[in-house]
Amino acid sequence: MKTFKLTIEYDGTRFNGWQIQGQNCRTVQAEIERALEKITHKRVRVFASGRTDSGVHAKGQVAHFHAAVRLDLPELLRALNGNLPEDVSIISIKDARKNFHAQFDAKRKTYRYTLLNRIAPPCLERQLCLHIPYKLNLQKMREAALILQGRHDFRAFMASDPAKGKSIIEKDTVRRISHLDIKKKGDFILIDVESNGFLYKMVRNIVGTLLFVGSGKLAPEHVRGILKSKDRNLAGDTAPARGLCLMEVVY
Repeated sequence: MKTFKLTIEYDGTRFNGWQIQGQNCRTVQAEIERALEKITHKRVRVFASGRTDSGVHAKGQVAHFHAAVRLDLPELLRALNGNLPEDVSIISIKDARKNFHAQFDAKRKTYRYTLLNRIAPPCLERQLCLHIPYKLNLQKMREAALILQGRHDFRAFMASDPAKGKSIIEKDTVRRISHLDIKKKGDFILIDVESNGFLYKMVRNIVGTLLFVGSGKLAPEHVRGILKSKDRNLAGDTAPARGLCLMEVVY
């Protein structure tokens, strides 16, 4: 029995997220496990660095699994991709140490949220970005982003997680954002967030708040008060899933 580490790319548009949820829900995990079962003729459980929600994409999701496979790594890579749908691709497969765990060994992750800031709506990228037809004040957004960097209690930027049930409250909502960069490339605005961990819909709630700042609905300095309040109602709207992509997991 060997341990394998996968790096995975997927278009989340037609998926109900990463995690298996039932027979009628199409998920990334289920597609990969189905492909592995065809190859190994056994049920193989795949563990990811973390679950992504419905509609969220990935360029650098990492997962691991344990299996007894006679194929060498290039053959296994070809076999996996040959049994996966076109909206999932295994970018690389490597041997990992026996006790490697994609979730528990992860040190930090980087997510990117993509905005298209122009009057004309997107065509080719319509499932990969959020269209913002009005002008945004990037300087103000960057001022707010600086406030959010560092170690804070991000409870105000956490949505309730239906998977955990209403009765379960997240005890530790302190996270450290090491980088929160806002870059402009042509008509696109790229918001990169790197952290040691993320709360449920934390990045999308941060983006929604930054959009409030960029549109003039909220002053940058008010973001500090939102952090201190721990009140989700004071932060901005949750940005749509389609603009979010898991870019990298570092171990």
